[in-house]
Amino acid sequence: MAVYAIGDLQGCYDSFRRLLDKLEFDPQTDRLWLTGDLVNRGPKSLKTLRFVRSMADSIHMVLGNHDLHLLALASAIRFSNNHFDSLWKVISAKDSDELLDWLRRQPLAHFDPALNTLMVHAGVPPQWDAQQTLACAAEVEQRLRSDDYVSFLEKMYGDKPSKWSDDLEGDKRLRVIVNCLTRMRMIRPKGRLNFTHSGPPDDAPKGLIPWFEAQDAAWRGTRVVFGHWSALGLVLRPDLIALDTGCVWGRQLTAVKLTRKPKITKVNCRD
Repeated sequence: MAVYAIGDLQGCYDSFRRLLDKLEFDPQTDRLWLTGDLVNRGPKSLKTLRFVRSMADSIHMVLGNHDLHLLALASAIRFSNNHFDSLWKVISAKDSDELLDWLRRQPLAHFDPALNTLMVHAGVPPQWDAQQTLACAAEVEQRLRSDDYVSFLEKMYGDKPSKWSDDLEGDKRLRVIVNCLTRMRMIRPKGRLNFTHSGPPDDAPKGLIPWFEAQDAAWRGTRVVFGHWSALGLVLRPDLIALDTGCVWGRQLTAVKLTRKPKITKVNCRD
């Protein structure tokens, strides 16, 4: 059995299918990890969502910020602009209720102890190890899967609090968890989140570091797979795999075979 991790799809269905063909992916024996952001900006969000759902038995995925935005948009928590037109095709589809119900029941973190690998969409704060990441993700997952999930979506947006604390409670606690797992890129050295810079790390203002450069981070010793940061591109380290290679921006869609020596497979994107 082969296990492949693939970066942000963002509605780039055709590129996704070409990458699976190139991998010779067999859903009967192989497994696929998707780093989130299945939808938005690309031309075929609806088709992508339907296809991923149809392969649910062969896939582990995590929710990204664009996936959560789709849920908020469908619940009239947020409104669309030109960047989000593709999401209306999902919301108005005849099977929209089934697709959205399935989407909101997906996790925000996935961990395989045999591979010692943790997958999230954006990042892991320095205070969390793998088990705390799963526990914090589960707090949000419980609310998303509840009948009262819309009230959670109403309180989800915002940049404050900007730092994790075990003492946080209620909506503030859940908001920080969501921001860490689905939005984080740059932080202050002691873990305070910063959302002003989304470009390459070398161009960041003084005093900011990529979340994975924090010293003595509790997650060290576990390999982390993530997407979200297209300006970062592909990064392969023993304890880190960054996989958003900007397919939706006309660059590439990347898969990494999760072995001791990861094998990279790419397709050029022309969706």
